[in-house]
Amino acid sequence: MWIAVCKVDDVPGDGGACIKWGEKHIALFNVTSRDDWYAMDNRCPHDGQTVLARGIVGDAGGSPKVACPLHKNSFCLKDGRHLGGQDDWRLTTYPVKVEGGQVFIELPEEKHRGAS
Repeated sequence: MWIAVCKVDDVPGDGGACIKWGEKHIALFNVTSRDDWYAMDNRCPHDGQTVLARGIVGDAGGSPKVACPLHKNSFCLKDGRHLGGQDDWRLTTYPVKVEGGQVFIELPEEKHRGAS
């Protein structure tokens, strides 16, 4: 199910924003250097803080990444894998699309129950 979450202008270029949907915190990234958008869980698996939306957006070997602002753990924005090799730290990613200046994230149906 596609959910309209914000306007394009609400998210800084080459930066992120946190979207709260029910109990879920999702980091949304506007990677202007690639003219693309990405969404993933906002909770860093290292210590459980919901901070990834404030991370440093960059590039790792040609793939877009975000580095956690607390301990600099990096995650691939395309597939959520931890770029330091911690396989159990893979984050869930979500499809994003932009239509008419509005940003949409596709979330599984069960994530919508109890949404605020």
